Amino acid sequence: AGNALDQRLKYMFCKLISAIPCRSQPLVLVLDDLQWADEMTLGVIRMLMTDPEIHHFLLLGCYRENEVNDSHMLSTSLNVIREQGINIMTIKVGAIEKESTNALISDVMCLPPNLCRPLSNVVHRKTGGIIMFVLRLLASLNDEELIWYSIKSRRWMFDLQKIELKEMSEDVVKHMTEHMSRLPKKMQMGLKLCACLGPKFDTAIVEKVQRGANIGDNFLESCVDDGFLQIKGDSGFYTWAHDQVQQAAYELIPLQQREKFHLLIGSRLFLSTSSAEIDKFIFYIVDNMNRGVTLVNNPQQKYEMAELNLRAGEKILERHSFQSSVKYLMAGIALLENDSWEKKYGLTIRLHDAASEALCATGDFPKLTALAEKPLIYARCFQDKLNIYNNLVRALSSSGENEECISRCVSVLSQLGEFLPKHITPDIYREEVAKVKQALIGQSKQDLLSLPVMTEAKKLTAMRFLNHMLMATYSTNPPLNLLVVFRMVRMTVEFGVCSISAIAFSCYGAWLASSLNDDYDNALTMGRVASDLMKKLGSVEILPRVHAVVYGMINIYKEPWQASLCKHSEAFDAGLMFGDMEYAVSNIAFYHTLALFGCGSNLQESSHSLQKHIKRGLQYNQLIMVKTMAVYEQMTFDLMGLKKNAYDSHFGGWSEDAVLDFAMKNKITNLSRGLYQKIRYVKYMCGDMDAAAKHYDLQQELYANCAGQATNGRTVFFFITTFIDGL
Repeated sequence: AGNALDQRLKYMFCKLISAIPCRSQPLVLVLDDLQWADEMTLGVIRMLMTDPEIHHFLLLGCYRENEVNDSHMLSTSLNVIREQGINIMTIKVGAIEKESTNALISDVMCLPPNLCRPLSNVVHRKTGGIIMFVLRLLASLNDEELIWYSIKSRRWMFDLQKIELKEMSEDVVKHMTEHMSRLPKKMQMGLKLCACLGPKFDTAIVEKVQRGANIGDNFLESCVDDGFLQIKGDSGFYTWAHDQVQQAAYELIPLQQREKFHLLIGSRLFLSTSSAEIDKFIFYIVDNMNRGVTLVNNPQQKYEMAELNLRAGEKILERHSFQSSVKYLMAGIALLENDSWEKKYGLTIRLHDAASEALCATGDFPKLTALAEKPLIYARCFQDKLNIYNNLVRALSSSGENEECISRCVSVLSQLGEFLPKHITPDIYREEVAKVKQALIGQSKQDLLSLPVMTEAKKLTAMRFLNHMLMATYSTNPPLNLLVVFRMVRMTVEFGVCSISAIAFSCYGAWLASSLNDDYDNALTMGRVASDLMKKLGSVEILPRVHAVVYGMINIYKEPWQASLCKHSEAFDAGLMFGDMEYAVSNIAFYHTLALFGCGSNLQESSHSLQKHIKRGLQYNQLIMVKTMAVYEQMTFDLMGLKKNAYDSHFGGWSEDAVLDFAMKNKITNLSRGLYQKIRYVKYMCGDMDAAAKHYDLQQELYANCAGQATNGRTVFFFITTFIDGL
């Protein structure tokens, strides 16, 4: 999944940064032009600044204040960082002072400061002390011979009176544009063309785009000499000396002609590029054509542009640059005619397929839901709808719309030949239990590990959608969750194994160990089958999910609880590595459950560790599990007799009552049950048995309202509180 890849990249970058600095050799990272930073870059910055493992590190970020308002992405990111308790110092960098301007001119002209003061005063007044403006003005005055080198006097001279009278724009871009407008026509045309190519380009693209336009033989060299462009080593790539130089060159194009100019460049590039090298220039072509799209009315040309946008979108999707791919793919969809589902079906379905993938990766679920409507109506066959369905149910699950996610999955599975009942009666439940047990009769651990690999495409797809349901039904519909597990196990035995089979066996083992069965030996066997199968298939990306169930709900019945701590810690690191943030944080929550309730860990050490892991969970927006860990942190405070509020320190203004109210209103029964159990545990440890009994009665009401919730598996927390409940 795209989100997982993004998170993996961020995590690995943070690990790299954390490995470099130390107390004696701190690290400073400087990032310029943050006003243009995309969401991914800002996400990396947020993680760097809030990562509890990064020390001796300073980030300096520069941005233009006039381009960043309160609703800008950068402002939002800075506010999030501040809310995490990170100190941000704002330093406003203004124009240089008169003395600095005088020192600069004195140095450039090799004259004593007192002789340059009259000139520097005029220059500072006309430029406002903006350094780039100062340098441009000095170059302009030299070109106009208002500053010149006198051979006779052997020094630089200047005509102060004429400089005083010189009229200047207050805008540095406008001033540079005026300067460029006095250049030869060939030079101006070249600057216009290059301004449309973006911040970076090579000689090959300039040669293509200048065909039919006379810009001279030494245009690029002249631009370097004049300070407009810079060449990057021997790579043949050129960049603008500053983004405002590019903007000044772009201003040479009259506003009313810009769309036409872009379309001309894009079309010229497209027509002069062979099919073999189209991928090399695809972004130059598409970027310029899209800027002139309003001038295209011919349906055939629109379809050609849509095809190019699809090509660009798919190419950049392969690089996991999801935000950029959304831009191209949505532009391609906007170019389609109303009858495209009939006349250009292949192009239309591919655009919608790729766009749904990119939107799911970026987390833009409302736009994805709207996009999915047409392909689910107009796609010619069920097979063409599958990828759209897959991305849609992922989006629904991630946004917490579990009921809709389950409904969609049930519908898809029925078309794949896997029917699940909507209402589960005791008879249906007993029938499904009998079927799965029948399928497993005579199947030893070695037999299950020796099953062939699942190859039938329809069954692999069904397993994928059952896996989506597994997560959505766990808290929303526990009885259906069990049926999903049973079906996955039966399909594995009948059609072969896949990576999801390991998850299925682990969940089946948790069910065997639950209060419905108390079959601990067979549960342990299933847990080992899940772990060994995962290793055999090399499916390390599912390690966090398998470990959460095996070591959090199965092995605790047969092995020392301390033995599971390192496994949960390993799963936490693996989850961060592979971008499975949900199960990474779930495993670290299991770790603290075991450490606190089963292994007698030091309260002060647990408190510090919880603070670090809560910060990590907040980084990845895993709010439910973070609140669960905050309950544990508050418990350490209570047991140590500290008058601290863990909820307020992490969520700002929250209390224990607020967390309980939140859990009850949103029907997050795992959180509300855990909070009741924590309160009973603390009351018991403090000797207040009456208060503990009161909360026992409250929890019994909660269990009555969510029957079956605890049948999917039990953790160490369950045993400790059961002991207290018995007292």
